[in-house]
Amino acid sequence: MQTGPRVSILRQIPHSVWVLGCVSLFMDISSEIIHSLLPMFLMASLGASATTIGLIEGIAEATAPIVKVFSGTLSDYLGNRKWLAVAGYGLGALSKPLFAVAPTIGIVVTARIMDRVGKGIRGAPRDALVADVTPPHLRGAAFGLRQSLDTVGAFLGPLAAVVIMLVWADNFRLAFWLAVIPGLLAVALLAFGIDEPAREPGVKRVNPIRWDSIRQLGTSYWWVVIVGGVFALARFSEAFLVLRAMGSGVPIALVPLVMVVMNVVYALSAYPFGKFADTMSHTRLLVAGLVMLIASDFVLAHGTHWSVVLVGVALWGLHMGMTQGLLATMVAHTAPAQLRGTAFGFFNLFSGVVTLVSSVIAGALWDRLGAAATFYAGAGFCVLTIALLLSGRTPDTVAGR
Repeated sequence: MQTGPRVSILRQIPHSVWVLGCVSLFMDISSEIIHSLLPMFLMASLGASATTIGLIEGIAEATAPIVKVFSGTLSDYLGNRKWLAVAGYGLGALSKPLFAVAPTIGIVVTARIMDRVGKGIRGAPRDALVADVTPPHLRGAAFGLRQSLDTVGAFLGPLAAVVIMLVWADNFRLAFWLAVIPGLLAVALLAFGIDEPAREPGVKRVNPIRWDSIRQLGTSYWWVVIVGGVFALARFSEAFLVLRAMGSGVPIALVPLVMVVMNVVYALSAYPFGKFADTMSHTRLLVAGLVMLIASDFVLAHGTHWSVVLVGVALWGLHMGMTQGLLATMVAHTAPAQLRGTAFGFFNLFSGVVTLVSSVIAGALWDRLGAAATFYAGAGFCVLTIALLLSGRTPDTVAGR
């Protein structure tokens, strides 16, 4: 039977990975209460256009990866990942009240960037910590589990937003205030729930961003970075899923349910596909995820009724479950242990800068040519990524598979 091996693998995953997953769960509840409502708040309350929303989201999503480079390299240099992660989660929690009091788009931008700086500080050290504490043969499952728990929070957050908006008559600002509570819980759990692994004796402290250190990352790793960056062109901000739902005729209070649907599918699929990443071809799994995203784009391009939009959003969530843990596993496989923080930092930097570009493009297409053009463009970039994967050197040969 299959139940035995599945339970056995879960039991082998280190305690620290479970704690980090729960930390991500609480912070995502906090963040997604805000993010599921923010596009509507910006458009309905502050008068922002789709292009403005795309620019705000693009800048915010690019900010985190830029910071990840520095936090990742710093965690490699110091040999300490936990307290950098605590600082990042703390900054994210402190940004939440700014959304509640924001009178202008400028304050929202400030809060959004502050939140993403916090994400940038914590992201690379946290991912490197997962890799540090997990045996190589379990890394796909470990990253998948952490992502699943993270995504449980990502659908509980919008669900909480729906309840708050229904009970308190579309009170955006109250919802933003309530989002502070799970953010503070995440910080407390990380600070007191895990111990930093001891640094190996005899390991010298080196500067990770010196040229000879960067060169150790090798061509295998940089190929994964290139593939992830091109993929990021196809994955513009999920704010556009919320905007698509707004045009489907559902009440404003129920619009966050699209994020609930996406994240339920994401949460249910991330761990199983993370396990697949430990045993099957990385290229085939990544291509399958890209095909799923193409299907989502076409459904969202054509669907105007809320039921069709939900199908497209569910397919988007499935592609996330198939690919996000896989990409983290590919980085962990191709990076030297002493440079994992740096490796995750550079990977996220490149992907984040590209996401800024893709979100700006998506917003401009939305305003000038309509929603369908945005999703068609996403599908086109998916095809480009598949062509790159199949054109020659692939992540499978890179990862030694």
